[in-house]
Amino acid sequence: MEHNSTFPIKQNELDMLRDEATDYIKSIQWEQGNKAKSRDKEAKDDSILLYLSRANNGSDVEITSVSKTILALKKRLLPDSIAIPVHLNQTLFAVQEGLTLGIWIKDSYYDASGLSSLNERKSALDSSGKREYESKLQTAAAFQLFATSYKVLHDLKPFASDDLSVMKQKFAGIPEVSFLSPLKGIACALFYYDKYLGHPEIVKSDKDVVDFTVVYFEALIDEIQLRKSSLEYTETITDRTYKLENSNFAVSGWENAFAGTAKSIEFNKIQFEQIVGNKDAKHFARRLTERMLSYDFDAQKNPFQELGGFMPVFMGYGIPGTGKSMLIAAIATRLKEHCDNLDIPFLFHPMPDTLISTFQGGSAEKMVEWMKPMQDPTKIIFAPIDDAENNLQERTAQGVSAGVKEVIGVFLRYTEGAYAVNYGNSSVGLFTNLPEMLDKAVISRIQGRFKIDGARTEHDFLDQDYIWWKKFEKTIPDFVNMKNPANYDFLKDQGLTKSMGEILNAVEKPSEERVLEAYDKAAKKHNANEHLFFASLYKEIQKIFPFFSSRDVRNIQSAISLRLTDFDLEPDWFHNPEAYFKKDYNTKFNMLQELMKSNMKGLDFSEIRRQEVVLYLDNVATIADTDFKRKVDARVNQLNIDLQARKSFDNGN
Repeated sequence: MEHNSTFPIKQNELDMLRDEATDYIKSIQWEQGNKAKSRDKEAKDDSILLYLSRANNGSDVEITSVSKTILALKKRLLPDSIAIPVHLNQTLFAVQEGLTLGIWIKDSYYDASGLSSLNERKSALDSSGKREYESKLQTAAAFQLFATSYKVLHDLKPFASDDLSVMKQKFAGIPEVSFLSPLKGIACALFYYDKYLGHPEIVKSDKDVVDFTVVYFEALIDEIQLRKSSLEYTETITDRTYKLENSNFAVSGWENAFAGTAKSIEFNKIQFEQIVGNKDAKHFARRLTERMLSYDFDAQKNPFQELGGFMPVFMGYGIPGTGKSMLIAAIATRLKEHCDNLDIPFLFHPMPDTLISTFQGGSAEKMVEWMKPMQDPTKIIFAPIDDAENNLQERTAQGVSAGVKEVIGVFLRYTEGAYAVNYGNSSVGLFTNLPEMLDKAVISRIQGRFKIDGARTEHDFLDQDYIWWKKFEKTIPDFVNMKNPANYDFLKDQGLTKSMGEILNAVEKPSEERVLEAYDKAAKKHNANEHLFFASLYKEIQKIFPFFSSRDVRNIQSAISLRLTDFDLEPDWFHNPEAYFKKDYNTKFNMLQELMKSNMKGLDFSEIRRQEVVLYLDNVATIADTDFKRKVDARVNQLNIDLQARKSFDNGN
């Protein structure tokens, strides 16, 4: 499902529909269906559902008024106040705006689907025309209700309580939802909304009005989602996006994701110094945070994107137990501290474990819901996927679930292609022990990669132990009766590196045999400072790894661009945000260009290019081989076990 076109919703067109929306709030009439009326007759008298089913006091049609109910609430909650309390006012306004937008969406569907012209010829329609008319009328009703609910949630969710579980327990569901016609759909939805508001148990404070409204309209969207598959003539809904002018609100088909209302998840605060080893991982993480913080909220772009130093998708990989989860927490900690300091909203948005659904299409919907907030330009967003091999596993492998395929489909669509919006304020990080199990197309989206290899040197192991035993020092000062190393200060090696150059100086030749062979072949024909050296190396690599493509070359290019922007931001800029972070986009861009120029003076382009190519190709080979190696090792292990078992068996006999 591709959204081809975006249509604007103009404010002045909404102004013309607002009176109609206000009329619905003042009074609507609804006749309850028999099913809703007869519900729960045997239940206890205090049941909310029974209360709802008796809503008509015996007569069939009743007129209800949301605005009167809100005034009655005001009297009940704040008898002495003259003004309407802020939450009541806010809610009334949000419902009115939601209805207004819903009417606009319905009118738009009428025109786009041909329902308008059917409506004009209503009396002259034959039976198939009548069927089409009724069918389109139901779809119009459902889409109007969806757009109304969606707008109400967009406006009220930021003001609702974080935890709505208490309100959800009080809420007993919506007895009936009508799609018979747009007018009946609205009347039915407002009727039960109004009845709930009037129930003494539901609203105890004015904040409850906001909370209940969010719970009610979320439930209404859920009902519509359950029934949307039975609707026909929906192609003019799913093929377009309606965007409200001067706002970040948009209706994209039936997609339900509240851009900008994802709540940041809690995480443990960890400093980089507490992580042992992992030099390039820490360095990469520091660069990532500095780059994300350079995002310009007014221009809605990031100067590092223009300089070629931004990574919307990156990967950290390494053997188990080397500190992936700690690293995720450290990146989040660093971003959060700087964001708080600079007064910028920050969203920590890890992929949930429960993404893969057993329902067909369920995983795709959940994945869209998770990816959608990353298109919100109003905050800095870090979205880690821990154990990425679980949800983004190679699609061609045996036994991969349909859910995984759906998730990958959405991931690819949102990271490149028509959907991919990247303002330079959000970054998705894949963390895995098994990069070779990731889907090839997913791997090719990764623009930055680093190893998470844990402790590697004597000093690293010294420091890892030091972090552990110094806790005893605090409680019993002389308990650890051991000698310290003569010429090393604890944690000295765990600081941050100045540049990737320091880490990569040792990169001579590829370590992987087949890559080394290809490298030597290319080196026989050309020097490493000739452009042709790389062209012939790539050609040789392609002979060995047929899946090596132009996209890999692009990834190598972006890795080299990252090296060119591998410079520190001035420490003073962090203490004094006015010096850089608070400047306008062009000034920031020029300041970075100056830094980049002075950084490039000390660099040797052909050497950096060589290092990055060697690193990348080694990586490609390792990932390609590991899967095969793992299978071989497992087989060898099994044969050894069989052999040993046979020996033991013979001896026993």
